[in-house]
Amino acid sequence: MTPSLRDELAGILTTVDPWEKAAKALATVAAVGPDGPQLPGTPPGDWPFPARREAPELRPPSQMPKRRLGSLEGRQALLHAIAHIELNAIDLAADMAGRFAHEVEEDARADFVRDWLSVMDDEARHFRLIADRLEALDTRYGALPAHDGLFEAAARTAHDWKARLAIAPLVLEARGLDVTPGMQQRFLSAGDPESAALLKIIYEDEIGHVAAGSKWFRHACARDGADPAATFQALVATYFPVGLKRPFNDDARGAAGLDRAWYEALADPPA
Repeated sequence: MTPSLRDELAGILTTVDPWEKAAKALATVAAVGPDGPQLPGTPPGDWPFPARREAPELRPPSQMPKRRLGSLEGRQALLHAIAHIELNAIDLAADMAGRFAHEVEEDARADFVRDWLSVMDDEARHFRLIADRLEALDTRYGALPAHDGLFEAAARTAHDWKARLAIAPLVLEARGLDVTPGMQQRFLSAGDPESAALLKIIYEDEIGHVAAGSKWFRHACARDGADPAATFQALVATYFPVGLKRPFNDDARGAAGLDRAWYEALADPPA
């Protein structure tokens, strides 16, 4: 029997090897037929969390080593952190589609799934790009420690699709829009234009990912008769109580449909 799309997404989540996970994600998107992605309107039941692997060693963000980008070791460490984020983002996109598609009404469900499959496809490509760059710099993904903030965010919001949309794309990925342009410049200043070019690709794609989060968060709020700004602020206060850090890339956030009024109220005081 041909596996269903939901089975394929569960298989991506339970795949341990990072390169195999990325390959499965890309193949799953490529195999979606002309009728579009089809997922049932029923809850997924015993839905898996992403499989864990022995490497990299996972540490709290406060225990991650600090290295300067002027050194090879510093560039390796930052690229390794980005690869880890992209790998976790494959799982987040697969989980978004497989876990929450039933929350969307039937006439919009295929569009929801299509959007998150597209995000998953991007994240798999990003992981491959950064993993290949690590090997060109004489290391590989898994060789350095990493933090697990994305996985923890997924676990905290597994019961509520509005919470997941608020925290994953609209807080964590939106933060990437804030910091990535600066990282690109740091790589250029360190004489590493190849890595800077990869970050440019990721940055441009991530605007679309935040836009997908904004689109479906607004959709969920409209369906439930909820105010998007107030709902976003309440969910972030509950699931991301440390608050949001400045500076914000207001232009990129605005291009992704994330209103400044939503996040300014949650930010630390201006300098």
